[in-house]
Amino acid sequence: MTRRFALVVALVVLAGFTVAGLAQAAPPKDPIGVVTIKKGQPIHIAYWMVVAGPDASLGTDTKRGVEIAIQDQGGKLLGHPIKLSGQDEGCNAEGGQAAATKIASDPTVVAAIGSNCSSAARPGAPILWKAGIPTVSPSNTAPYLTDPKRGPEYDGYLRTAHNDKVQGAVAAQFAIKKLGVKTAATIHDGSVYAEQLQAVFAEEFKKLGGTITSQEAVAPTDTDMRPVLTKIATQKPQFIYYPIFIAAAGHITRQVKEVAGLEQTYLMSADGSFSPDFYKAAGEAAVGMFHSSPDFSAFAAGYKGFLDKHQKKYGEKPIAPFHAHGYDAALMVFKAIEKVAVKEGETLYIPRKALRDALYATKGLKGLTGTLTCDPYGDCADPRIAVYQQTAENIKKLVNPESPFWKPY
Repeated sequence: MTRRFALVVALVVLAGFTVAGLAQAAPPKDPIGVVTIKKGQPIHIAYWMVVAGPDASLGTDTKRGVEIAIQDQGGKLLGHPIKLSGQDEGCNAEGGQAAATKIASDPTVVAAIGSNCSSAARPGAPILWKAGIPTVSPSNTAPYLTDPKRGPEYDGYLRTAHNDKVQGAVAAQFAIKKLGVKTAATIHDGSVYAEQLQAVFAEEFKKLGGTITSQEAVAPTDTDMRPVLTKIATQKPQFIYYPIFIAAAGHITRQVKEVAGLEQTYLMSADGSFSPDFYKAAGEAAVGMFHSSPDFSAFAAGYKGFLDKHQKKYGEKPIAPFHAHGYDAALMVFKAIEKVAVKEGETLYIPRKALRDALYATKGLKGLTGTLTCDPYGDCADPRIAVYQQTAENIKKLVNPESPFWKPY
């Protein structure tokens, strides 16, 4: 072998070695699929929230939390722009099914944030997971959704919102220990959220020695609540808990004082109606009533900075309770993507089941609402519940978005 030939062979071998040494890992394998994102293409996150109708403030509020989280990322993740698209879930089962079906039909969607309403999540979450899309809800609170007996079709579902096993108990403890009442009635609207929350309240109320006089139901579209309120009045409860949504809760609040026997009854609703829109619907009749809802004063130090960004971006303060939970849901998704994504050259691969597993493995994540740690069934919240009382002063302030309206009891 001549020296010249040997040198050429050596260079070829060296070149081969160099190329092999720089080669990226092969695209990952995943039992339910891999999302491929090429150079310049976005990482696609979808939201499904209620963004129209009487409960739109709930969805607008959580969507804004997600948008600020994206803003804090500089609009990019792993060198790719973040794309946010969405569907209106209508705060009902039909809307949830339709929204989830639409999202599931798009193979570019990496993960979803939503739904807002538990009644939408019940049919929608399994549709998304069948397509390999995990979803993190900022405001679903129904115990069913993270119950160990719920079934594997919910294995792609998580939430940053509290479980109503916590909220219902706090409301009952407040009624008995703070107000000293012994009898209570509940009203739900047939939704998974309201039905389960009032059930938790009733169970805890009885456990503490109270008596539940009746557990009634209305439809979300009902406007005349007098028949059900008249029925409740026959038992003369000292307290009524109606954890329903804005429109129906407004009608109950306005009409309850018109029913003989309920003029002095304490009233409490919950986070589903805790919004300036509710107080506009209920008017002065809301003065003195209570709401159970997240305890904003217990949120992490970063919450104040979030509020400043919110004011600057939207020109008003948050309009419902779950904006910070929306931020934290997005944060969870971003951190999980960063953990499992694989880059080969200029192409990014995100394995779907690995992403789901990374979300469930969330532990000690510092969010706006507290420290997030997920259990095996998707409950990730650091739950802090407070009770708020509406005053005449706050009613007036609610008309002006520049004024604060959260007032812990």
